[in-house]
Amino acid sequence: MRLLIMGPPGVGKGTQATGIAAHYGVPAISTGDIFRANVKNQTPLGQEVSRIMADGGYVPDVITNAIVADRLTEADAAKGWLLDGYPRTAGQVAALDDELARFDTR
Repeated sequence: MRLLIMGPPGVGKGTQATGIAAHYGVPAISTGDIFRANVKNQTPLGQEVSRIMADGGYVPDVITNAIVADRLTEADAAKGWLLDGYPRTAGQVAALDDELARFDTR
């Protein structure tokens, strides 16, 4: 089961994602949650994200794509996943498509 939930900020994607993912027994994966956890834990990724956001910027696709690709390799995602708010750009769509093709899961 591979699902995407998309929409503008504040419409309840995270709330819906949690319930849907639980129903299907797959993890709900939110890039925002991953970024916040890394910032809170002051990881190298979190420090980079903090610098970008402090400057008023958006986290570049290359960073976002890498954290999603890494997250999809974790054991709990082996049987599927629900991506919450990703992909958001054409570049992210292409990166996800490439990642899925790499694992032959299109």
